[in-house]
Amino acid sequence: MLQLMNLQLTLFLLVAVGYMLKKINLVNEQGQSCLNTLVIYVVLPCNIVKSFMVRPEGAMTRDMTGIFLMSILVQVIFVIYGKLLFRRQPAGKKACLQYGTICSNAGILGNPVAEGVFGSYGLVLASVFLIPMRIMMWSEGLASFSGTTDRRATLKKVCTHPCIIACVLGVILMVTGFRFPAPITSVITSLGSCNTALSMMVIGMVLSNMTFMDFIDRDVLWYTLHRLVLLPILILLVCLVLPVSREVLGVCVLLSAMPAGATTSILAARYNLEPEFGAKMVIVSTVLSLPTICIWSMLLTAWL
Repeated sequence: MLQLMNLQLTLFLLVAVGYMLKKINLVNEQGQSCLNTLVIYVVLPCNIVKSFMVRPEGAMTRDMTGIFLMSILVQVIFVIYGKLLFRRQPAGKKACLQYGTICSNAGILGNPVAEGVFGSYGLVLASVFLIPMRIMMWSEGLASFSGTTDRRATLKKVCTHPCIIACVLGVILMVTGFRFPAPITSVITSLGSCNTALSMMVIGMVLSNMTFMDFIDRDVLWYTLHRLVLLPILILLVCLVLPVSREVLGVCVLLSAMPAGATTSILAARYNLEPEFGAKMVIVSTVLSLPTICIWSMLLTAWL
């Protein structure tokens, strides 16, 4: 729990750094836009490739296969859930809400939380669980912001996106065990490690244009209830009726209880679709996730 609290506090301090940089005009609108582009087209792809650099081992194969299939099912459920629940929202908010339903902050919070609750085995399962989510967030999720009804154009835009290319490359690396020469791997790892800091700072810059009262948003609170409570309950019920191990069930539920992904705000800003609303989703759900993740962790530990 202490590790989780330290991680959450770190994220908020990074947001505060971005907020202050924008407030004191050390970074202007053009600089913020450039930083946003840097995150999406360089840092995030490197982070994705880095996260796939794991190799399955003997006895883990069955559970890894099981959690991979469960993660695909979870993503299908989340896509349908988001489309039905938020279908009547205005275009900008709908894009943020549907993307935030598909993409959680599991890539940042999920691994350390899973490791803290289930040990090193939980960390391996969490890494596999994130594979379909990463692919979905840069395919169906990215299409939520594309703003076009041309399926072929959308497919082309999605398939040529650096993050999708990074997902494909990452899967190849994981399956084959191939590794780049040490200098290239070092560059990818170094750039990928900047993801958390830069992503949260960009969110802070977006928040610099907002007031405290802007955070009192019924739609954001409604989303947060579904993201942190109702969706993990749904996944728990699904896991209970399927033949999965306790560890797979625990990791699936825990990672389904994560707050909105930081890329919700970043993509909203990139496509100019309610970036302030996207930032509120990330901040409010992350703040409220501190007690809910602790509760989920204790319940799953006691039960499993």
